[in-house]
Amino acid sequence: MIHFLQLLFPGVQHLQNLHPLVVHFPIVFLISSAFLYALAYQLRRDTWAKAAFCLLLGGALTAAVAVWSGLYAAEGVMVAQSVRSSLLIPHKHWMLAALVMSILLAAWAAIDGGFPRKGRVVFVGLCLVLIAIMAKGADDGGRMVYNYNAGGSACAQPIEFSGN
Repeated sequence: MIHFLQLLFPGVQHLQNLHPLVVHFPIVFLISSAFLYALAYQLRRDTWAKAAFCLLLGGALTAAVAVWSGLYAAEGVMVAQSVRSSLLIPHKHWMLAALVMSILLAAWAAIDGGFPRKGRVVFVGLCLVLIAIMAKGADDGGRMVYNYNAGGSACAQPIEFSGN
Protein backbone atom coordinates (compact mmCIF):
# COMPACT_ATOMS: atom_id res chain seq x y z
CA MET A 1 0.00 0.00 0.00
CA ILE A 2 2.78 2.43 0.91
CA HIS A 3 4.57 1.71 -2.41
CA PHE A 4 1.43 2.59 -4.41
CA LEU A 5 1.01 5.79 -2.40
CA GLN A 6 4.67 6.68 -2.96
CA LEU A 7 4.14 6.50 -6.70
CA LEU A 8 1.05 8.68 -6.48
CA PHE A 9 2.35 10.99 -3.75
CA PRO A 10 6.16 11.10 -3.53
CA GLY A 11 6.01 12.97 -0.19
CA VAL A 12 4.64 9.81 1.44
CA GLN A 13 8.15 8.35 1.49
CA HIS A 14 8.96 10.69 4.38
CA LEU A 15 6.10 9.41 6.53
CA GLN A 16 6.78 6.93 9.30
CA ASN A 17 3.17 5.66 9.06
CA LEU A 18 -0.20 6.38 7.44
CA HIS A 19 -1.66 8.26 10.42
CA PRO A 20 -0.89 11.74 9.02
CA LEU A 21 -2.85 10.90 5.88
CA VAL A 22 -6.11 10.14 7.71
CA VAL A 23 -6.20 12.50 10.71
CA HIS A 24 -7.49 15.49 8.77
CA PHE A 25 -10.76 13.86 7.70
CA PRO A 26 -12.38 13.63 11.15
CA ILE A 27 -11.20 17.16 11.93
CA VAL A 28 -13.00 18.56 8.89
CA PHE A 29 -16.10 16.38 9.25
CA LEU A 30 -16.58 16.99 12.98
CA ILE A 31 -15.94 20.75 12.88
CA SER A 32 -18.26 21.09 9.88
CA SER A 33 -20.90 19.01 11.65
CA ALA A 34 -20.78 21.15 14.80
CA PHE A 35 -20.94 24.36 12.80
CA LEU A 36 -23.87 23.11 10.72
CA TYR A 37 -25.74 21.79 13.77
CA ALA A 38 -25.30 25.19 15.46
CA LEU A 39 -26.64 26.97 12.37
CA ALA A 40 -29.52 24.49 12.01
CA TYR A 41 -30.46 25.10 15.63
CA GLN A 42 -30.13 28.88 15.45
CA LEU A 43 -31.96 29.24 12.11
CA ARG A 44 -34.38 26.36 12.75
CA ARG A 45 -33.40 24.49 9.58
CA ASP A 46 -33.93 20.77 10.13
CA THR A 47 -32.76 20.02 6.58
CA TRP A 48 -29.37 21.48 7.51
CA ALA A 49 -29.35 19.20 10.54
CA LYS A 50 -29.64 16.20 8.19
CA ALA A 51 -26.47 17.30 6.43
CA ALA A 52 -24.84 17.88 9.82
CA PHE A 53 -25.81 14.34 10.83
CA CYS A 54 -24.13 12.92 7.72
CA LEU A 55 -21.00 14.90 8.58
CA LEU A 56 -21.16 13.65 12.18
CA LEU A 57 -21.39 10.04 10.98
CA GLY A 58 -18.47 10.61 8.61
CA GLY A 59 -16.53 12.24 11.42
CA ALA A 60 -17.14 9.37 13.84
CA LEU A 61 -16.18 6.80 11.20
CA THR A 62 -13.02 8.58 10.12
CA ALA A 63 -12.14 9.31 13.76
CA ALA A 64 -12.20 5.54 14.34
CA VAL A 65 -9.82 5.07 11.40
CA ALA A 66 -7.56 7.88 12.64
CA VAL A 67 -7.46 6.49 16.18
CA TRP A 68 -6.79 2.97 14.89
CA SER A 69 -3.95 4.22 12.68
CA GLY A 70 -2.54 6.24 15.58
CA LEU A 71 -2.65 3.34 18.02
CA TYR A 72 -1.07 1.09 15.38
CA ALA A 73 1.70 3.63 14.72
CA ALA A 74 2.34 4.84 18.28
CA GLU A 75 5.05 2.37 19.24
CA GLY A 76 7.01 3.05 16.06
CA VAL A 77 7.00 6.83 16.30
CA MET A 78 10.60 7.94 16.73
CA VAL A 79 10.42 10.47 19.54
CA ALA A 80 12.28 10.77 22.79
CA GLN A 81 10.64 9.26 25.88
CA SER A 82 10.14 12.77 27.24
CA VAL A 83 8.12 13.73 24.13
CA ARG A 84 6.21 10.45 24.30
CA SER A 85 5.14 11.04 27.90
CA SER A 86 4.53 14.81 27.56
CA LEU A 87 2.76 14.85 24.18
CA LEU A 88 2.05 11.46 22.60
CA ILE A 89 0.26 9.88 25.56
CA PRO A 90 -1.91 12.95 26.26
CA HIS A 91 -2.60 13.19 22.49
CA LYS A 92 -3.78 9.58 22.54
CA HIS A 93 -6.06 10.19 25.54
CA TRP A 94 -7.61 13.35 24.06
CA MET A 95 -8.26 11.66 20.74
CA LEU A 96 -9.73 8.53 22.33
CA ALA A 97 -12.07 10.84 24.26
CA ALA A 98 -12.98 12.62 21.01
CA LEU A 99 -13.69 9.28 19.32
CA VAL A 100 -15.94 8.10 22.16
CA MET A 101 -17.74 11.42 22.27
CA SER A 102 -18.29 11.47 18.49
CA ILE A 103 -19.73 7.95 18.61
CA LEU A 104 -22.03 8.85 21.52
CA LEU A 105 -23.22 12.02 19.79
CA ALA A 106 -23.83 10.12 16.54
CA ALA A 107 -25.79 7.45 18.42
CA TRP A 108 -27.85 10.09 20.23
CA ALA A 109 -28.61 11.85 16.94
CA ALA A 110 -29.38 8.56 15.15
CA ILE A 111 -31.91 7.55 17.80
CA ASP A 112 -33.81 10.78 17.21
CA GLY A 113 -33.75 11.20 13.44
CA GLY A 114 -30.41 12.98 13.05
CA PHE A 115 -31.00 15.90 15.43
CA PRO A 116 -32.38 15.30 18.93
CA ARG A 117 -35.78 16.91 19.47
CA LYS A 118 -35.21 17.21 23.22
CA GLY A 119 -31.99 18.66 24.52
CA ARG A 120 -30.91 20.34 21.28
CA VAL A 121 -29.04 23.07 23.15
CA VAL A 122 -27.16 20.42 25.14
CA PHE A 123 -26.48 18.43 21.96
CA VAL A 124 -25.06 21.45 20.11
CA GLY A 125 -23.07 22.39 23.21
CA LEU A 126 -21.59 18.91 23.39
CA CYS A 127 -20.68 19.11 19.70
CA LEU A 128 -18.71 22.25 20.55
CA VAL A 129 -17.11 20.53 23.55
CA LEU A 130 -16.10 17.72 21.17
CA ILE A 131 -14.37 20.29 18.95
CA ALA A 132 -12.48 21.69 21.97
CA ILE A 133 -11.36 18.18 23.00
CA MET A 134 -10.27 17.40 19.47
CA ALA A 135 -8.44 20.74 19.20
CA LYS A 136 -6.44 20.02 22.36
CA GLY A 137 -5.49 16.58 21.08
CA ALA A 138 -4.64 17.99 17.66
CA ASP A 139 -2.44 20.62 19.28
CA ASP A 140 -0.44 17.91 21.05
CA GLY A 141 -0.19 15.99 17.77
CA GLY A 142 0.88 19.09 15.87
CA ARG A 143 3.52 19.89 18.47
CA MET A 144 4.94 16.38 18.07
CA VAL A 145 5.10 16.80 14.30
CA TYR A 146 6.34 20.36 14.05
CA ASN A 147 8.44 20.71 17.21
CA TYR A 148 9.84 17.17 17.41
CA ASN A 149 9.61 15.82 13.83
CA ALA A 150 7.33 12.93 14.81
CA GLY A 151 5.73 12.79 11.37
CA GLY A 152 8.75 12.38 9.12
CA SER A 153 12.45 12.05 8.64
CA ALA A 154 13.52 15.62 7.96
CA CYS A 155 16.01 15.81 10.85
CA ALA A 156 17.88 13.57 13.26
CA GLN A 157 15.80 11.64 15.80
CA PRO A 158 15.02 11.66 18.65
CA ILE A 159 14.67 15.30 19.70
CA GLU A 160 14.37 15.75 23.48
CA PHE A 161 11.33 17.53 24.92
CA SER A 162 12.09 21.22 25.50
CA GLY A 163 8.87 22.25 27.24
CA ASN A 164 7.52 24.03 24.14
